[in-house]
Amino acid sequence: MLTSHFWSGDVIRSRRVSDIVLSDVLDVPVPSPGVLADWKRETSSRLVLEPGDVEVMPLARTQVRWSDYKRCVQAMTNWTRALGLRDVLASSDVALMACRGARYHHDGAQYGGAAFCNLFLSDDKGLDVHFPSTGHRIPLTRGTAVIFDTGQPHGVIQRGSSGFSEADFPPDQDCTQLFLTWELPIEDACVAQALDVVFDIDGPVSQPLDEEQVLFNGARAAVCPHSGRWFRED
Repeated sequence: MLTSHFWSGDVIRSRRVSDIVLSDVLDVPVPSPGVLADWKRETSSRLVLEPGDVEVMPLARTQVRWSDYKRCVQAMTNWTRALGLRDVLASSDVALMACRGARYHHDGAQYGGAAFCNLFLSDDKGLDVHFPSTGHRIPLTRGTAVIFDTGQPHGVIQRGSSGFSEADFPPDQDCTQLFLTWELPIEDACVAQALDVVFDIDGPVSQPLDEEQVLFNGARAAVCPHSGRWFRED
């Protein structure tokens, strides 16, 4: 059983970590050659992404240079509204991210009060986003949209592999994926309903806590970066 303990205002609340993963492939425009060139310069010269790295990109520059950026946002808005999330996307923080694969991890220690809503902008490069605890494995291609609980372990791995390995991302191979990510407030009634999140399930434990964390069967836990398996954090 996975339990997230997260900040809600000035108090720590507990909640169930959802095993629901919502996904679809949306019709989004191809980034312009100028934007693609800018992304390549940024990831290769400034970020210098190593296998497994996930880093923030300059979103404002892309918004200015890519006239079709608004079409991507509109596609996500239409999709999330169809899922019953109303206009939650418009009021949620958004960032542009780049990854060269991603080691298995969870984000419940930093973003326990949110669900991630991602839209992938790069073409298919033979990578999947994998949720080892739930079994979901979603091919990443341009237009892939995913919503999931931040406390759920996930990684970006080669399509034919069973786990994350740095060797699957050689330096001469373009394995970089660009994606937009929104932080959807997990306490929003629509978000909680879509992910079937139940709150305040572990009040006696969460009351003395002073930081966000995820518990696995009642113990603070971490995720193996290569297999995605939980292990007890001592």
